[in-house]
Amino acid sequence: MTQLRQERCVACRRDSPRVTDEEISQLHPLVSEWSLAQEDDIKRLHREFRFLDFKHALAFTAAVGELAEEEGHHPRLVTEWGKVAVDWWTHKIRGLHRNDFIMAAKTDQAFEESIG
Repeated sequence: MTQLRQERCVACRRDSPRVTDEEISQLHPLVSEWSLAQEDDIKRLHREFRFLDFKHALAFTAAVGELAEEEGHHPRLVTEWGKVAVDWWTHKIRGLHRNDFIMAAKTDQAFEESIG
């Protein structure tokens, strides 16, 4: 996972290729806490993070937002009392790109730092 954490997202265009099933099988173990989900026929990475209260969940949401801005790649974030759900996919290609796995790894790192 540390390899993905050190990578930077690349700008995607509508014709950028989605990751293949073979690439998914190589990348997914590096972010094994994330589930492969599908919604509206779009593959995504999904994970829920648990916190002691809303304040910590909100701080984590802000940290992920900062990461997203730094990388120019943005997730769906749902913040509730004690829980944050994060979904990564590449909107332009309506599916998964290597960027999504990079950001999942960076999100995991942000979580580890938040629970310190």
